[in-house]
Amino acid sequence: MKSMIGAALLLALGVCAVLGPTTTARARAAEVGDQPAMSAPAPDDTVMTAEATATVLEQPDSTLAMAVRQLPGEPLRLAEAVGEALQGDTAVRLARAELMAAKGTERRERGAFSPELYGEAEHVGDHQPSASFFSGADVLETDLTRAELGARVRLPLGTELSASLNTTRTTTNSDFATISPQYDSFGQLQLTQPLLKGFGPAAKGDRDAAAADRRGARASYADARLATQAAVETTYWALYAAELDFAVQTLVRDRGASFLDQVRLRTKAGLAGPAEEANAEVFLASQEQTVLDSEENLDVLSDRLAVLMGRRPGQGERFHPVDRPSSKMPQIDLNELVKLVMARSEQVAAAQRELDAARARAKSAHWNSLPQLDLIGTLGGRGLAGTGRDIELDFGGAPTTYSNPLRTGLGDSFDQVLHRDFPYWSLGMVFNLPIGGGSDAGESDRLHAEVTRAEQDLERIRRNLDQSVRAQYRELARANRRIGFAVRGVNASLEQVRIGTLQFKNGRTTAFELVRLAADLADAQRRYSQALIRSASAAATLRRLTAGAYPDPGPAGDILKETTP
Repeated sequence: MKSMIGAALLLALGVCAVLGPTTTARARAAEVGDQPAMSAPAPDDTVMTAEATATVLEQPDSTLAMAVRQLPGEPLRLAEAVGEALQGDTAVRLARAELMAAKGTERRERGAFSPELYGEAEHVGDHQPSASFFSGADVLETDLTRAELGARVRLPLGTELSASLNTTRTTTNSDFATISPQYDSFGQLQLTQPLLKGFGPAAKGDRDAAAADRRGARASYADARLATQAAVETTYWALYAAELDFAVQTLVRDRGASFLDQVRLRTKAGLAGPAEEANAEVFLASQEQTVLDSEENLDVLSDRLAVLMGRRPGQGERFHPVDRPSSKMPQIDLNELVKLVMARSEQVAAAQRELDAARARAKSAHWNSLPQLDLIGTLGGRGLAGTGRDIELDFGGAPTTYSNPLRTGLGDSFDQVLHRDFPYWSLGMVFNLPIGGGSDAGESDRLHAEVTRAEQDLERIRRNLDQSVRAQYRELARANRRIGFAVRGVNASLEQVRIGTLQFKNGRTTAFELVRLAADLADAQRRYSQALIRSASAAATLRRLTAGAYPDPGPAGDILKETTP
């Protein structure tokens, strides 16, 4: 019987060692010093913060705290994990690439309204045999040099303006040419103004849509960074809680193994039967499997964190969190929080920009579905210069000599063009009406349906955000109470172990009942860890939805300051 009591006391003391060196919850908390005493919530459910209810399972002098510190892995702070994930996460890189592509598209569409210079030069030499007397030579030799220089621009109203200057220099051996070389210049200003199709919104629709797409891509990039930060925070705290659970489960497993050894010794001594030994073996096997499951969960969470960060741990096989979560949240009215989310959410901003782009394209398509009616006008002048020469004509009588005293150059022909000594102008209209509406009408119908789709998508996002914000708000509002109840469960488990030990000494319970109480204690710790994870996850989600406005910018600071690549 003394051996039975000794084994039970060993198990009970081992379970209590998980929590620290003292015997009651209040005494243990009082011995910690700077750690507040952990007590169960008052009957009126007094709100308790995570710091005020820090379980003795996490106190520095407890066996659990030492077991957690001894876990292998690379020490990692939350701010470091978030910073590396913002640089290495593929989702962030993809969003950044989409933003750069959107900026390139906008630049391309804006380029359609940029002025441009154009020019052309050509030299032609032609030796043409002739059978006609009026060609002026048996072989007509002509050298022609042509040059053109101009500028043109397209305005957002659809107006097309162009100004050009052309000149041609011609030399020939024809006996009938009175000027050689001869300079023919021509300059003109041309205006084309669409009045229906191609007017205003039709001309700048693609540009406006590209600008909206770029703003939407910027919002999506910002949201991708916020989402990555939220994912890292949630995974980090899940890994933190998983380490606590693993340490508790390992200690319970070790106490179960010690208990099995004691039962076997008692069985050999004839103080226990096969049933007690079998029960101890079943319990130990169950705890061994739970330890394996807990360790596998650690690996999964660490791998998930490594994927987000883009690198593997430098030390050991896992990352080891060193920060602790906090549930101190600033007070804010729920309706004010909803308004804050709707005003700052990057998801709403991205959807709104998508709607703006759809509306710009639909408006452009509407104008392009109208008949074409363009006003075209030109205003220009011509110039002629060159070197005159004498020609002699003989039609069967006395030869006649014609003299041309012209002695001008290329600059003189340009002056004539600029002063419009020989003016030229035109004014006209171009009209085109597709029978049956044409393909442009069908495109307009399609794009207007896209506007409806974008409007409903924006409304869907707003409704989902409203639901999510309210759920996360309630999660945080109840987090402190949930943590308080979890702490109460831990304290109750401690008290069960204490009472069970006393009952075992008095012969009122069995040694295996103490083992079950140890398992209950592990479950209580897991519920406490889950409460911390839910609180931290809700805070991370609200931080993403409010773009860092609530409850705070987060461990990496205001990450939106770097959303411009």
